[in-house]
Amino acid sequence: MEVKLVSIDSVKPYEANPRINDAAVDAVATSLREFGFRQPIVVDQNMVIICGHTRWKAARKLGLAKVPVHIATDLSPEQVKAYRLADNKTSELAEWNMDLLPIELKDLQAADFDLSLLGFDEEELAKLLAPEGTEGLTDPDAVPEPPEEPITQPGDLWLLGAHTTCPHCGEVNEL
Repeated sequence: MEVKLVSIDSVKPYEANPRINDAAVDAVATSLREFGFRQPIVVDQNMVIICGHTRWKAARKLGLAKVPVHIATDLSPEQVKAYRLADNKTSELAEWNMDLLPIELKDLQAADFDLSLLGFDEEELAKLLAPEGTEGLTDPDAVPEPPEEPITQPGDLWLLGAHTTCPHCGEVNEL
């Protein structure tokens, strides 16, 4: 695969691009600034974007004069149209492994890496980085109101493993 560095002005967006990507431009610009271009923009023989509209917009926002491109000379017009759609749709099919993602984020956090560069918003990061078992916990000094109808009634016998308790005598008896 050949990648060329070309003037950003020679690359043209596809006018009928059905993907709405403006909300992602800032995050992609941040990524480009931090990591550089790691994926070229894919264009057809007329330099019209097939894949990489968001990278192109982010590069323009950053004021880049040149961008890396791959010219897909071996695709038919129908394949170009299909690839443009497939490239975007297939990214939607992936999911996060929610057991591994927090570990990766915590490793980066421990290394003092700026997590704001990753594209997650603050609320997402807070949820993902919350210690296990904290969901639903409240202030230890908060005391809930008693229920209108208590669960325990006079005369109830509670079994605690191999022990029984008598609410009237305060004793614990072994079974």
